[in-house]
Amino acid sequence: MCRLPMASARRATWHPCGVTVESSRAHPWHGIPPGPDAPAFVTAYIEITPLDTVKYELDKDSGLLKVDRVQQTSSSPPTLYGLIPRTYCGERVAALTPTTGIADGDPLDICVFAERLIDKTDVLLTARVVGGLRMIDGGEADDKIVAVLAKDPVWADTTDLADFPTTLIDRLEHYFLTYKLVPGQPHEVTIEERYGREHAHRVIDAAIADYEAEFSS
Repeated sequence: MCRLPMASARRATWHPCGVTVESSRAHPWHGIPPGPDAPAFVTAYIEITPLDTVKYELDKDSGLLKVDRVQQTSSSPPTLYGLIPRTYCGERVAALTPTTGIADGDPLDICVFAERLIDKTDVLLTARVVGGLRMIDGGEADDKIVAVLAKDPVWADTTDLADFPTTLIDRLEHYFLTYKLVPGQPHEVTIEERYGREHAHRVIDAAIADYEAEFSS
């Protein structure tokens, strides 16, 4: 078993009077619950917006957002993209993907559709889960939960992935099939299935259970 990481990331900050003070905030992965109504509604920490051509990613040690890589193709995310706090893709998540017995060991990813443009990262929002993509990346299970912004009136009647226009899910799938493409190198990402709300809830529950098993003492 691993010990639960510190819930806050602490760092020194500059004060206008010349005094160094210590500030703290909740760690986006470890210091924030997945939501009181999970798995139907979850908290999402947003790392990337549809405007980003740079792949930002949470630095797991510090809790700060870092630059992971510049996109080498013209592919850009069609949704907000981030993670569900206090989730972990371990053996329970892997067991839901028949073709592999390994998960990627990261927080569970989430893609959030919103009618209005949200152009900020490093923010939290509440999302209503509607489905997901069963993705394999380098032989590891790497599910992408699909959700809509809670209380978004445009998406109010969307309750399952089957309710989405197919074109929107095609775009999302195309993004993940191309976002790691490097000219001249083999492509290791496949999407095996699109699934609905009920299976997405099972994946989230499994990821929450994997987190508790991995990090609880």
